[in-house]
Order: sequence, then structure tokens, then C-alpha cells
Amino acid sequence: MSAIPNNAIPEKTIERLSEYRRTLKACHEQGITHIFSHVLAGIHGITAVQVRRDLMLIGFSSDTKKGYDVEVLIGFISSILDGRGPMNIAVIGMGNLGQALTKYFNGRGLTLRIVASFDVDPEKTGHTIDDIPCYPMEEFEERVDDLDIKIIILSSPTEVASELVVPIINAGIKGVLNFTSKPLNFPRGIVVENYDITTLLEKVAYFVKENEETTL
Repeated sequence: MSAIPNNAIPEKTIERLSEYRRTLKACHEQGITHIFSHVLAGIHGITAVQVRRDLMLIGFSSDTKKGYDVEVLIGFISSILDGRGPMNIAVIGMGNLGQALTKYFNGRGLTLRIVASFDVDPEKTGHTIDDIPCYPMEEFEERVDDLDIKIIILSSPTEVASELVVPIINAGIKGVLNFTSKPLNFPRGIVVENYDITTLLEKVAYFVKENEETTL
């Protein structure tokens, strides 16, 4: 099995690979050693053809009579998704959302780890929140360099989000997960994912409404 270069894998496939790995880890914990593509597909609400296509795309094949070896597949997907070592992350904005994100990510056994947070509130800076040190924004560039931080999770108030673009660029950050409701643009070379919770919730609400109206 030989994997294709990671930058040739479509974005949606990367998302599904992450979801597959979480499912496979849960299966492994339950003592399940093999899984068929149609079972994995059913868990994720897609077709078995899509699962096989995704795994073929990264160069993975298996004995179709027994299904995919769960442990081997976890390792193979990890070789695609993960770097050579842990990647350090920081959170900007330690309000309720920032603290919730920190609690969610840390302790999940990922190679991604939150090592620092930043805020402008003097009641938060200089303290440890959920075992993560919180620094003032004045120390942002210095701490990013010292702690080798590659990714920023942005959970600041939306009205100040634009002001953080330049500091993030100047600090040499490589990726941004933006949880504010303001889409942000960065120069080429910085990967950004704008995650607008309000828009996603309204999308869900719309389809709930549509489904209710069609059943009346």
C-alpha cells in the first residue's frame, strides 16, 4: 500500500478520514477487529462505494472477505492525517466557547494539543484555565515562537476578529480555525477554516422546517 501525497487528497475526503478514524477507534475499544465497508458506511450515513473510494484514494486495500483490519486501518489513516509528532495549538479568546473547546480537545489522545491560550481580560491572563496557561495578547508573538505553536483556534468576540489577522500573520501561524461569525481571509500559505456556528444552526433549522412542512 502506498499513499498518494497528502496535498492531493480532496478536502471532503480528509474530513471523512478523520470521522472514520474516530469510529474505528471506538470499534477497537469494543474489541472489534475487522469491519466491512458497508458497516462503516452505514455508521456515517454514506455509501459503501464512497468508503471504498476514500480508502483506495489513500492507497489502502484489504481482504474483502474479512473486511478491513481495524487496527491496521487506524494506523494507516493516522499516517495520512498526523504529522511526525504532536502539533501545538493555541486558543485566542478564553470566554465560554474558548474554554469549552479547550476541554473538548485536550485529553482526547490526539496528536493535536492545546498548549496555550490568549485573552485581553486581566482576570484571565496570568492564570491557568483547565490546565492551560492564559497569556496576554501582548505576548502573542513571543509565546507562539517559544511554544512552537502552528495552529490558532479563534474564539474571540466577532467585533475584534479582524484586528487579529495581522498579529496571526506576523507570528508565523500556519493554520486558523475561526469560530467567530466573521469570515477571515489570510495570505496564501495559511490554511483557514471559517466555522460559523450560527449559519450551521440556521441551516439545520431550515431543513427541519422543510421536513415538517412536507409532512403536514
